[in-house]
Amino acid sequence: MALTRSSTQSLAEQLVERYAQRIRDRLLAPGARLPSVRQCAAQHQVSPSTVVAAYDQLAARGLIVSRPQRGFFVRDFQQKLPIPIVKRSPDATEKIATEVPMARPPGGQPLDATRLIRAMFQPAGPQPQPGMGVFPPDWLKSPFLAAAVRKVTSTAAFQDSSLTYGEPQGDAGLRRALAQHLDTLGLPVRPGQIVTTVGATHALDVVSRTLLKPGDSVMVEEPGWAVEFARLDALGMRVLPVPRGAAGPDTDIMARYCEVHAPRLFVSVSVLHNPTGALITPASAHRVLQLAGRHGFLVVEDDTYSHIAPAHATRMGSLDGLERTIYVGGFAKILAPAWRIGFVAAPSHLVERLVDTKLLTTLTTPSLLEKALALCMEQGQLRRHAERIRHRLDQARVRSVQMALQAGCRFVAEPAGLFGWVDTGVDTDTLALRLLDEGYLIAPGGLFHASRQPSTHMRINFATSQDPAFWAAFRRLRG
Repeated sequence: MALTRSSTQSLAEQLVERYAQRIRDRLLAPGARLPSVRQCAAQHQVSPSTVVAAYDQLAARGLIVSRPQRGFFVRDFQQKLPIPIVKRSPDATEKIATEVPMARPPGGQPLDATRLIRAMFQPAGPQPQPGMGVFPPDWLKSPFLAAAVRKVTSTAAFQDSSLTYGEPQGDAGLRRALAQHLDTLGLPVRPGQIVTTVGATHALDVVSRTLLKPGDSVMVEEPGWAVEFARLDALGMRVLPVPRGAAGPDTDIMARYCEVHAPRLFVSVSVLHNPTGALITPASAHRVLQLAGRHGFLVVEDDTYSHIAPAHATRMGSLDGLERTIYVGGFAKILAPAWRIGFVAAPSHLVERLVDTKLLTTLTTPSLLEKALALCMEQGQLRRHAERIRHRLDQARVRSVQMALQAGCRFVAEPAGLFGWVDTGVDTDTLALRLLDEGYLIAPGGLFHASRQPSTHMRINFATSQDPAFWAAFRRLRG
């Protein structure tokens, strides 16, 4: 989006407003480096003196700071803590460092996490956004949702269910439908072991608040979903990043963490891992469960993408029979982002504690939507809808992969599921700033690490990365 020379605002003022708005919207995170004066001038086709004037005004507003010999950076209003970073030796047999990232990673990780979340409500432009974390709205449109709601609200029980809080554990009909669904995934769960929540993220929060206290250590896969790092950080937990490979988490590092820090939980997106799209192998899953049994921690398996996963996908909850695993799922990705319905399937002895936490955080969940979802599941509409989405996604993935390869990217993991993890060969934080000016939001690799660090990786959404115009802008700006 070029600056307008016919505008009543000067070019410097337009530049100031552009960067100020991005900082306010948190599309530029605290600590993010702005383009150099020369780069910014070339990018916006203005003189260096115009850029200097704009940066001076941003600094006067307290939005950016100048660091001699380094450049201009978005001001970080939060106090920074000196935090050591875990680095694994190239020799896999060496011991890892006993110091690990503390609760709050450097660089304002919670604000970084909200960048993508805010972008769901404020897209960078009207075109498809490669950094989005959801399917495009037109993919999810279907008549059966509205029909299910009409049917549920037309019954004689509608008024009664509207005037009461509903069941603390969740609608009984939905829990029965969920138990039948989980049985098809190899998880023999009784309805009494299921607690419904306001989405999968709320399910993870209920588990954390039930089983953890501030200062506890939690192992989380890295790269991983930035919201999970930020959420645990906000609760005061000590985050232990576990490198995630194509086969699964690095169990050698997990074992060392267990010896040194006695973690309480391990949080894993085992199936269609976000951001790499990898599937955990049976051998890796067995090793994780053996560690859990030996060291006494619980495994929280976030299966958010189960509806688009291949039938052969391995789940730790299935291998373990929910003895040391807690299974989390949701429907926002496949059904509709506004239908905030998730659930926890847990060992029987934990259910009442989870319900107590749910009552303290939300009282109960919306029973009318839960009844409508149960109807969609019982009649097979959700299953057929998921099949259509999977078929369309398979086609989109082929096209997106081809365009990414032609643009000079390299896939770090085998493309699968909704997301691709690609190596661009350049700093993706810098690339993200340039692409914002073209109206594109990308998900730079630094967002997916517990401790903010430069990265050449980025996550792409296969459903929204089929636009040739995006890849043309990508090639031009990467150069």
